[in-house]
Amino acid sequence: MTSAMTSALALSLGVLAALSFAASPRVKNASGFFMGADASGNPPGLWTLVLSQVTTWIFARSLLNAALLGYAFGIVGVLGYTAYYLSFLTGGLIVDRLRFARGYANIQSFMRVEYGAFGVVTYNILIALRLISEVFANLLVVGIIFGVAGSWQYHAAIAFVTAVTLLYSLSGGLHASLRTDVLQMVLFLIVMAVLIVILLFRPDFNPHAMMASSPDITGPGWVLLAVALLQVISYPMHDPVMMDRGWLADRKTTWMSFIHAFWLSALCIFAFGLIGLYAGLYKMPGEAMLKTFERLFDPVTILLVNVALIVSAMSTLDSALASSAKLAVIDMKLGAPSVRNGRIAMTVFMIGGILLLLTGSNDLFAAVAISGTAAMFLTPVIIFRLMADVKAPLWSYQLSFVLALAGAILYFFESSGYTKLVTALFGPMHNYTILLIINFVIFAGSCLAYGVGAMTMKGQRTG
Repeated sequence: MTSAMTSALALSLGVLAALSFAASPRVKNASGFFMGADASGNPPGLWTLVLSQVTTWIFARSLLNAALLGYAFGIVGVLGYTAYYLSFLTGGLIVDRLRFARGYANIQSFMRVEYGAFGVVTYNILIALRLISEVFANLLVVGIIFGVAGSWQYHAAIAFVTAVTLLYSLSGGLHASLRTDVLQMVLFLIVMAVLIVILLFRPDFNPHAMMASSPDITGPGWVLLAVALLQVISYPMHDPVMMDRGWLADRKTTWMSFIHAFWLSALCIFAFGLIGLYAGLYKMPGEAMLKTFERLFDPVTILLVNVALIVSAMSTLDSALASSAKLAVIDMKLGAPSVRNGRIAMTVFMIGGILLLLTGSNDLFAAVAISGTAAMFLTPVIIFRLMADVKAPLWSYQLSFVLALAGAILYFFESSGYTKLVTALFGPMHNYTILLIINFVIFAGSCLAYGVGAMTMKGQRTG
């Protein structure tokens, strides 16, 4: 990266930091800090919720993943990642059933009633790991935008974004996150619109070639699409950032916020994925995506791509910190529901993300795949208990949890090359095929456990 590009990026980051601070009010009461209410106690409006939902799911890792998958696997790679955004529809349905149909104050209350302490602990562990991974992934993206991992530019960018985001999050909690989300999303949409216009007016832009870029229906991109469709049922329930915003407004506003967030976020992630897809059409053998970008695009376009990543990273970080505070203080009840305790929780989760960063891991999609696989134990909970109102015994839930956890661990070891158990059984295959097999086994096994458990309970009641 040239010194001029680094200076332009640093200036953009500084401007974004200043605007975020200006948009962040200082909140002194728990209602604003944990639930996002304004000074008068009013909940956020529809489009505040929509833009907040979208910007917290169009995070830097997602943008890079969409572009990389389009670059590697063509149009179906972009569609496969976009399919994860169906989570807004399933997430809205989950919130509606839990909050409005059954009157639960949060997901933990539901888990405690249905599955006792085991259900609450396992769920809290899952979403705590999810939040830490979000901090890690977005800091990592900011770092690699500015320099090679380990360079002083890399560390300086991470340190700056960590300090800025943590400071304004500590000041305003969820209320500040909602305010900055709106600002950051508007900036992102402007940058995204300019990028798409640039792409469409390139002389070598070929929509027909893009649509025909995934001819092999057995390829990894198609497999990823199948994985996404399996995971999309349970995926939103393990994302506290999305779920937290389902408890802020009235029923109609909440439903509409999820619906609008779906189409807007899917459109944004698909559009950004097309940039990677376009670059993939003209890549050289063995060339990395960022190198292809530098060869194909002018410095202004590269700057805009990086600015979009920086904006999305900061917007997700402050939301993850706000959800961390709510998780620890309100949901897990680790201390009194005070602003001070919320700030302590934010700091702890930020440190956790930084520690994960120090392990040297840099596989962005692996975190999505592993956490989505681990969350599969929630699929039968949603299908059987929430949607069909069918109750199953605790052992059904426990078996599903063990199966999903084992599957997530297995995929980590298989994709990292530590083990070759799946390929030993089925022969050589792509990591995404391994992921699909593992997820299908979890889905079938956990649903079977719930079905058998439900029939057992019914038989006992009949007897």
